[in-house]
Amino acid sequence: MIFDNNTNYFTNIARMKIAVNTRLLLPNKLEGIGWFMYETLQRIVTQHPQHEFVFIFDRPYSPEFIFAPNVTPVVIGPPARHPFLFYAWFELSVAYIIKKHRCDLFLSPDGYLSLRSNVKQLAVIHDLCFMHYPQDIKWIYAKYLVYFFPKFARKAHRIATVSNYSKHDINKQYNIPLHKIDVVYNGVNEAFKPLSIAEQELVKAKYSKGYMYFVYVGALHPRKNIARLLQAYDAFCTASKSDVKLIIVGEKQWWNAHLQNVYNGTAHKQNILFTGRLSTEELNKVLASALALTYIPYFEGFGIPILEGFKCQIPVITSNSTSMPEVAGDAALLINPFNVHEIVDAMLSVYNSAELRTQLVNKGTVQLNNFSWQQSADLLWQSIEKCIQE
Repeated sequence: MIFDNNTNYFTNIARMKIAVNTRLLLPNKLEGIGWFMYETLQRIVTQHPQHEFVFIFDRPYSPEFIFAPNVTPVVIGPPARHPFLFYAWFELSVAYIIKKHRCDLFLSPDGYLSLRSNVKQLAVIHDLCFMHYPQDIKWIYAKYLVYFFPKFARKAHRIATVSNYSKHDINKQYNIPLHKIDVVYNGVNEAFKPLSIAEQELVKAKYSKGYMYFVYVGALHPRKNIARLLQAYDAFCTASKSDVKLIIVGEKQWWNAHLQNVYNGTAHKQNILFTGRLSTEELNKVLASALALTYIPYFEGFGIPILEGFKCQIPVITSNSTSMPEVAGDAALLINPFNVHEIVDAMLSVYNSAELRTQLVNKGTVQLNNFSWQQSADLLWQSIEKCIQE
């Protein structure tokens, strides 16, 4: 054991073998947890070459995710994409690989653990939305998560999570001592950057017929509050009498009859534009050219798009609930996500005041100093070392 003055924690120099659940490292399909895996793991494995990592995939993997020579990829079925297959994969397949490779630790960045394995396990539990809003997901998934995640939390030697809000939620819901839960904030992709006025005009010509627009980024999951965003945008258009558009970036995977009915009922639906999933490069362009980011979930474990908005130097409107005030600080307009009138008022304030937009952008640039993927990787590594040393 040596003390590292740069990171202020003890470093175990003995060789470790760490098994990692990497089933969500999917090419061109990285979502929030997938990005957390990608950004932290690529740094951890390259910055700790003395240790061996066994990446466990549930389907053929892309070579881009084998970040360094000290990574041994393993593919083992069944593909874990359904609760019955979750159980088979984690309890049988993962337990087998951990034992076969004689691993010292199992790291699971999506929170699922192997109850059968007796090695130390570190679960990254991003949020407990399924405990608060089980109705927002398919019933069989809700049943699985509500039943098994308390077991995973108790099985874990330590837990990492992405906000203080989630840390205290895990403590309250599962009675896990706070000293066993480490906060590992998300970061933001360094590819995001502001654009020049000329570049913005080209983007608007491509995506919004040259008009200003608000933008939403993320899945169209019920907790993302898209229905109220559509209602608020419709009321904004009526109140402002403007041609400002609304661009929604994300796959329509969760689009349902309720959302369709709300959309059909809007008077300005012709100004609501859907792009589907965009590459990081195109997402950067669309974000950086927006009048503001309107990201108003009613539940969030972190909210990476808030940081992406700050990085692109645009104003951000977000929710005053769960983790979002913690992430946004004083750099965003915070609204009650259940109150459409508050959302409308925030949109009107941003639209009508260039001074407010400048203030929010400046504050967002400062708030970004609290977050980076390198910091995330360092904090997760500290959590790994605590597991090994305790």
